[in-house]
Amino acid sequence: MFKSDIEESVMVYSSFFPAIASCRSVRWRRFQSVGVAAIAVFLFAGCAKEASAPPPAPLEVTAVTAQPKDTPVDFEFVAQTQSSREVEIRARVDGFLDKRLYTEGEMMRAGQPMFLMDRKPFEAALVSAEGQLQQQKARLDVAKANLARVKPLAAKNALSQKDLDDAIGSEKEAEAAVLAADGQVRTARLNLGYTTIFSPLKGLSSFAKKQEGSYVTAGDLGLLTTVSQVDPMWVNFSISENEQLSYREQIAKGQLKFPASKDFVVEVILADGTVYAHRGHINFAEPSFNKETGTFLVRTELPNPDGVLRPGQFVRAKVLGSMRPSAILLPQRAVLQGAKGHYVWVIGDDGKAKQRVVEVGDWNGDNWFISSGLRAGERVVVDGAMRVAAGTPLKIAKTGAGSTGVEKVSASE
Repeated sequence: MFKSDIEESVMVYSSFFPAIASCRSVRWRRFQSVGVAAIAVFLFAGCAKEASAPPPAPLEVTAVTAQPKDTPVDFEFVAQTQSSREVEIRARVDGFLDKRLYTEGEMMRAGQPMFLMDRKPFEAALVSAEGQLQQQKARLDVAKANLARVKPLAAKNALSQKDLDDAIGSEKEAEAAVLAADGQVRTARLNLGYTTIFSPLKGLSSFAKKQEGSYVTAGDLGLLTTVSQVDPMWVNFSISENEQLSYREQIAKGQLKFPASKDFVVEVILADGTVYAHRGHINFAEPSFNKETGTFLVRTELPNPDGVLRPGQFVRAKVLGSMRPSAILLPQRAVLQGAKGHYVWVIGDDGKAKQRVVEVGDWNGDNWFISSGLRAGERVVVDGAMRVAAGTPLKIAKTGAGSTGVEKVSASE
């Protein structure tokens, strides 16, 4: 392109000066070369000026100001519900199971009958015991009458002292026999009462492990079912050794503060994400770690009047009441990760972006605790941080922080 333009210019020049055009001297060739070079430099300069890149398009980002403040913090754990009182319903006498009196899985009342055993053998045993008692009472009456006759005769020396002693001994022996017989009657009456098995508490019943007609025995083999108290309910979760050590370290550094007397409030989140209506408190913490899991158990008690919670449910326990003093929170999208770890873009006093390495802590909703790396009052880019480069000029648009604490920053202002 440039060569054709130069040749055309030379031809026009030669048409006006034919004598010069016919000259083949060295001077003319030098002059011609210099002219071509000057024209080429002029054309190249014009093209370079036209090809210079336009200024970059304005970069729209948002930013937040780092403002340390005391921030409530909660800790969430995987937990499982447990009955606060689970009772095994067992047979207390040997015999045949006659009838199941409850509906499996229903809520039981305290004192409600659950099973009925065959009563006939125990009724017969009671009658026999009562007969033995009457016999012993009759013998006692005879012994007392005999003693009453012997005492006056012995006083007149009509009978020997041995006869008196024998009469007194017979009376005492008869009294002891009456007491023993009376104990047999009570035992028989108790065994008869044990044939009807009641629920000892209000709770949720399990399925029957023995069916009608089965022969059951007292003891380990006599388990019939279980009743689980559901109000109040226990919620158990475990804390690992690493978590406990981390809490101690943060407390020592002043980054974490527990409530007074460690009176934590526990909120339960169900499997579908709904928050359980009632809150509870920690009522027990295992003093030693579990040797198998390296964790220690923490137990929470909370009311369950409507029976929403059932034993064995997997839930999430959110422990409330702790606080992080003078904590800095940033939206998670403002924190990036590079080769040196986590970093943010800080807007300097000159309005340009500067990369700053930070140390992050726990999440708090959609925000991230910044343990170190930021100072109070510094502005950090939030939205658009992925497009920012070091030295990018930014200027804050005076739009106000709003409810989210995020300000709009524009490079075009």
